[in-house]
Amino acid sequence: MEEFIQVIIRTIAAFIILMIVARILGKQTISQMTFHDFVAAITLGAITGNLAFNTKLNHWNLLASLLLFSGIAFIVTFISLKSRKSRKWLSGRPTIVIENGKILEDNLKKMYLTLDTLNQELREKDIFDIQEVEFAVLELNGRLSVLKKPEFRQVLMKDLPRFNGQKETKTTFPVELIMDGIMVQENLEQNQISESWINNELKKRKLTLREVCYAVKGTDGKLYFDLYMDKIKNPINRE
Repeated sequence: MEEFIQVIIRTIAAFIILMIVARILGKQTISQMTFHDFVAAITLGAITGNLAFNTKLNHWNLLASLLLFSGIAFIVTFISLKSRKSRKWLSGRPTIVIENGKILEDNLKKMYLTLDTLNQELREKDIFDIQEVEFAVLELNGRLSVLKKPEFRQVLMKDLPRFNGQKETKTTFPVELIMDGIMVQENLEQNQISESWINNELKKRKLTLREVCYAVKGTDGKLYFDLYMDKIKNPINRE
């Protein structure tokens, strides 16, 4: 009976502690299972399970282990947030599996992704014909993101003029130019974009590099800039 009561108390304590840890680590760890998130989730679950049911192990040792590992997971998440280079190693990077309508077989092999699995992922997005796909990207959380070819996309109000004789613009894969206030050199080199060109675009908008959180060249070739200071006085949602 005493052991039964002890299990109940330890289980309740484990649940409360894990809820606190999950709150500290944030929504990203829960919603996006990257490499280090997966390791953290498995290990925290094992430690918490032992804390709840394994009465042979000292609960203080388990608690210390749980708090220590939670601290490590938080530090890793913080490093990933602050350093893009570290983020690539810790979380991985998205992998393009279809580019310009062509399947990249080598990338499929690297991701251990079969054509059957690829087709299944596409069908789950209501795409039964692979010819509809312009780009497909395997994201860090293992999900597939798809950009359809223009003729298979839903028509929006902004698209209507192109049916009235206007020239259709070519769709390209979006290129990230600035991330966390730093130019993404790898993307610049791959797309033959010079730093001077970006600096000129910043000058046109009366911006400095430090003011820009994120900049991307969209599928339509237009530039999008997101600033650190959004000047939104009353955000709709706050944590």
